[in-house]
Amino acid sequence: MGGVYAVDAVHEFPFTRPGVPSRLEGRDEIVNWTAAVWKTNTFKYERYRTLAIYDTNDPDTIIVEQEALGTSTSTGEFALPNIVVLTVRNGHIAHLRDYVNILAAAAAMGRDM
Repeated sequence: MGGVYAVDAVHEFPFTRPGVPSRLEGRDEIVNWTAAVWKTNTFKYERYRTLAIYDTNDPDTIIVEQEALGTSTSTGEFALPNIVVLTVRNGHIAHLRDYVNILAAAAAMGRDM
């Protein structure tokens, strides 16, 4: 992941739950937080299925409608719908707004919000 983010990248989660940051700043913080979460999650992302890509007025920004597909030790296979707004600078992610469906993520982990 470190190779895809700009050094000064920002990754935001506009919809989140208590205990989960709404904003990560800098490649190191993004990569370290994501790695720590992946190590402790009860589910594993296996791939993403892109449903649609939308252009914006900014040539460096797109909107991606996708599903994160994977397996949960609690509930089995899952498909988490999500939308990301992705801005690229010099071939790296500069800003990513990650609109995770937190209700679907909680259900995939086998827990309530």
